[in-house]
Amino acid sequence: MIGLQHYLTLSAILFSLSIAGIFVNRRNLILLLMCIELMLLAVNFNFIAFSRSLGDETGQVFVFFILTVAAAEAAIGLAILVVVFRNRRSINVQELDTMKG
Repeated sequence: MIGLQHYLTLSAILFSLSIAGIFVNRRNLILLLMCIELMLLAVNFNFIAFSRSLGDETGQVFVFFILTVAAAEAAIGLAILVVVFRNRRSINVQELDTMKG
């Protein structure tokens, strides 16, 4: 039987992978956005697991709000990525600090 501890362990593994992905990959903007989305997915797992465990639907309502914010973040992030690529012909994150002024 799969219990609350299993869901929390899966969520911790996903969150750890996303943190590791952010620290290991500091060059590709697309992978950084994917790691942030994975982090939000881990938080959603926690909300759903506790909501299911406690028998309260409030956590599932928060998941819908988080998914809405994640979708907006992905759309805006990809729009910024397209603009940066058109101007720089590269999506290297380390080159973005030269865009001052």
